[in-house]
Amino acid sequence: QVQLVESGGGLVQAGGSLRLSCATSGGFFRSSAMAWFRQTPGMEREYVSGFSRTGGYTYYADSVKGRFTISRDNAKNTMYLQMNSLKPEDTAVYYCALGTGVITSQLRVADAYGYWGQGTQVTVSS
Repeated sequence: QVQLVESGGGLVQAGGSLRLSCATSGGFFRSSAMAWFRQTPGMEREYVSGFSRTGGYTYYADSVKGRFTISRDNAKNTMYLQMNSLKPEDTAVYYCALGTGVITSQLRVADAYGYWGQGTQVTVSS
């Protein structure tokens, strides 16, 4: 059974940094598309960043380009999101997701991913 567990969220002042981790188990990590999404109350999940299914390409939402960096450690089956220069508008619950059959055109679509973590809260104070 595939499981994803996020960690690393917390409260930080604007301009600060956090590093999120997504530890996976149950297989498929190296052969699946992986992504970070975030969600605020009353809003749909928003794509933040991710890897293509082969891991060869990375993608970022325009709102985080130049501030966030995604990475992965295949030996640990873990994905990371380094978040720098955080802004209050980055406040959200951050989720990691795994999709075994996600094609490139659907990488930013939440419904394309079949496995999700429980989420970790990131709060950026002004």
